Amino acid sequence: MDSADFCKQEYIVVKALEDGVNIIGMTRGRDTKFHHTEKLDNGEVMIAQFTENTSAIKIRGRAQILTAYGTLISGKTED
Repeated sequence: MDSADFCKQEYIVVKALEDGVNIIGMTRGRDTKFHHTEKLDNGEVMIAQFTENTSAIKIRGRAQILTAYGTLISGKTED
């Protein structure tokens, strides 16, 4: 894949709304496995792409997630 094709891959933006938000990349293929993890603190932002190796991204903790399909908030809501 050349750099022009790589830039066309779908991506998400994750903004941590609390300390300790975990972002976990999961592999493609027969068996889904964790292949990469990141931890964000409140206010930190990560941009992640879906690639030939990454088929899913799991987010644990309170974060704002921006995608081509809309924006959502992960984690527990305050009562």
